[in-house]
Amino acid sequence: MLETPVAIRRAAMNLLARREHGHVELARKLRQRGADAEMIEVELQRLTEEGLLSEQRYLESYIRSRANEGRGPMRIREELTQRGLERSDVEQALQAAAIEWDDKMHDLWQRRFSGQVVDLKDKAKQSRFFAQRGYAVDAIRRLLDGRGGFQSVDD
Repeated sequence: MLETPVAIRRAAMNLLARREHGHVELARKLRQRGADAEMIEVELQRLTEEGLLSEQRYLESYIRSRANEGRGPMRIREELTQRGLERSDVEQALQAAAIEWDDKMHDLWQRRFSGQVVDLKDKAKQSRFFAQRGYAVDAIRRLLDGRGGFQSVDD
């Protein structure tokens, strides 16, 4: 039970020491630990003013982490908006990340499928895989059809 501002701040700092958090996510975790909503907001505002809590850093860290795990921009966008971040902030952060999504998808394709499409059944399986990961249909099609500098076995 977090009953004092000091206890709330300590708990918030412990969470932030592990990884970046967004304002909404950190507030939710502190509420789950029994902290008062008003005290949470005061402490989170202080942490923001001190530069210890940053939505921008959280967005950058989250996008980079998920992209490195092979997630595409559509999936990352959806996850961040579900976490209470403004869609416009998410869009801005995705643009600022300057990630070459086609290159990420191609690298994942090479690792996961050896960069090959054997037949139509395999192509459908790979399409579903990339769609579930959050890549755009047109990018998936370009990759698997061998356009855009990428090659498949059935060309």
